Amino acid sequence: MIVIADGQTSVDISGWEPPERDIYEEKHRNPTTYQYDSEGALRFELRLRTAIVQAAKDMQNSAASFSSFKKSRCNAAYWTRTEDGGFKMRGDVKPAAAIRDIFSNGRAYAFECATAIIIVLYKAVLETIGDQKFNRLFTNLYLYSWEVDSDLRLITIAEKMPTYPGDILYFKNPDVDPEWMEWQGENVVKLGHDNYFGHGIGIKNAAGIIASLNKHRKPGSTKSAYMIDQVTYPNFVYLYEAASSRVPISQTALAWLPPEARGRIVVKIGGRTNIYA
Repeated sequence: MIVIADGQTSVDISGWEPPERDIYEEKHRNPTTYQYDSEGALRFELRLRTAIVQAAKDMQNSAASFSSFKKSRCNAAYWTRTEDGGFKMRGDVKPAAAIRDIFSNGRAYAFECATAIIIVLYKAVLETIGDQKFNRLFTNLYLYSWEVDSDLRLITIAEKMPTYPGDILYFKNPDVDPEWMEWQGENVVKLGHDNYFGHGIGIKNAAGIIASLNKHRKPGSTKSAYMIDQVTYPNFVYLYEAASSRVPISQTALAWLPPEARGRIVVKIGGRTNIYA
């Protein structure tokens, strides 16, 4: 159920776009209480989730290739490739332009699925808040893996829980062939009910993602890939305040945790938050 801070439990969504309305209704039907400080904060999350879904679809159509970190490549006009296979934004370009180039000039790029997730998230934030705010907030972009990103204040909950469009999930391939270690798992964006995008695999249902990973198991293996109980998403409250030009960012936004974190172990590493049962 969705609750606004003043006790409001219903929102007029008649004028909202269908994707935002659908996510709202899905969260509102869930018995978990999702509390928001304002209707604006709620709407921001729904817009960003919708934009994450669209950015994942745009990535699928971008012509960017899948590769291991070792063989990654990027457009040198916007990015410098680092030794670990990540991309460091050049100092003479704008962050918004650098992100958009990946989608408009995809053939110049190749990267792993973990890098794809970060690119999708940044593209979604860009389309949600606009170029000017994006360029102000993200002045030193580094694209590698969502596991090392700090700018988006990512939150990971290592437990089975309800998931929604825009969430980041993970399929593990425990018996991966050592010759194909880049297929030891697949980071995916949830697009809708049993519909996911994974860079290098495409848009498929869970069975399709698993079947693709199973093609890269050790010879003779009978242990299937599977979706792990884990969900990752940006700190929506932090990004909402940051995009609203609230300086300094409130301690509430910096320390915000979802209701699912209550009573669980919380570990903060840099800008990332990991939550365990």
